[in-house]
Parts: sequence; structure tokens; C-alpha cells
Amino acid sequence: MMALRICSALSSSNIISSAPINAPHLNLAQIHKEPSLIASKCTVSRRKLDLSLVAVALAGSLLNIGDAIAEQGQDLANELDRYTDSEEGFTLLKPHSWNKVEKAGANVLFEEGGNNIGVVVTPVRLSKLSDFGTPQFVADKLIQAEKRKESTNDARLIEFKERSGQGGLEVYEFEYEVDSSRGGLKKIFSAAFVASKKLYLLNIAHSDKPENPIDAHTRLMLESVLHSFDLAPSA
Repeated sequence: MMALRICSALSSSNIISSAPINAPHLNLAQIHKEPSLIASKCTVSRRKLDLSLVAVALAGSLLNIGDAIAEQGQDLANELDRYTDSEEGFTLLKPHSWNKVEKAGANVLFEEGGNNIGVVVTPVRLSKLSDFGTPQFVADKLIQAEKRKESTNDARLIEFKERSGQGGLEVYEFEYEVDSSRGGLKKIFSAAFVASKKLYLLNIAHSDKPENPIDAHTRLMLESVLHSFDLAPSA
């Protein structure tokens, strides 16, 4: 299992002003003496109206986008279950349809076809993950370890980042691709943190072949799993 090998080495803004659009105030003297002023004020008024119409249209579009995001989020909530290991003290979301299987060395493993989500917890001498290195340093080590495998044709780092977990915990996240002779092209999402002198490692491997790439919904689901990996809240 890949996780074992790794162990070893919008708030909304106010778009439309609530102030009314005032029509230009003109008197008869201005009409006879300053015709150009009339045209100028009318032009300014039309511009204000045009800008207001644009703002209304933009606000409507943003509302539609917000509704779509909320609907998609609800769909994901229906597809994901919370899994918590109280003994080892970690928690994450997992796809409802993925089955839990037993495998030596893995604290928990979920599978769906050739795709899997696994967690490994290993004792370490570190107090926090940054004692080992920066996110980039760890990412480079991951890619080097992948490239050393005989079955690996290529490995490419896509992204790495750091986020805060439970109680300000340092959590590193990684995304990379591995082209292997034992399964073709796969997308790997990984997250790691150290707590209580233990290394917690999440590894998500999903097929991402050119003829059948990961669709947007599946990717969002896997990212939700990745971002959910954390220490279990204390009782």
C-alpha cells in the first residue's frame, strides 16, 4: 500500500447601492442657455442607469452560482460519511459507497474497484510535522520515493499546501500523479500531520487515465475527503 511506503521514507459583497439614482435637475434658463449641459447630464444619467442594470444582472448571476454551489455541497453531504477512529484519534469523511476492507499495516482502508483511501498511523520522534521539513521538502521526498519504485514510469507533483487542523495542528496536503505499470495513470491526494509523537498519513489513490479521467464531481468528493482528515475532537 502506498501509504505504508510513504510512512517509511465568498462572503458576499454589496454590489448594488441602496442610494436612489437621481434624475438631472434642469430649469428653463438652462435649457435655452446651455443645451450642451443638458446633453451632458442626460448622458451621465444614462450611464448610471446602465451601470445599475449591469449590477443587477451581476448580482443575479452570483446568486445563481451560490445556489449551484450550495446544491452541489448538499449532494456531497449525502454521499459522504464521517469515520472516526477513537483509539488512534483521527477522523475523516469517506464516500458512502466505498467499502471498508482489512489490510495488514493499514489502520483503515476503503476501496471502490481499483481506487482506495487509506490511513496509516506510525510512531515517530517528531513533535510536529515542520520538524521534519516544509511542505515543499516533504513533497519532494514523496516524488523521489515514487520515482524509485520499479513499477513507476513517471511521477509528477501538482500541488502542495499547508492548512490548520484541530487546535492549530499543522496539516500538509499534496496532490500528484503517478504513471505505473501496475495500474496506469493515477491521481494521488495525500495529507499528513504529527500529533502525540505519531505520524498520521492519509493516502487517496484514484484512476485518472486519459480515456477515463476523473470527472469534476468525483474530484470535488475526493478533495472533501482530503480536507476532512484531522485529529478527532477530544471528548
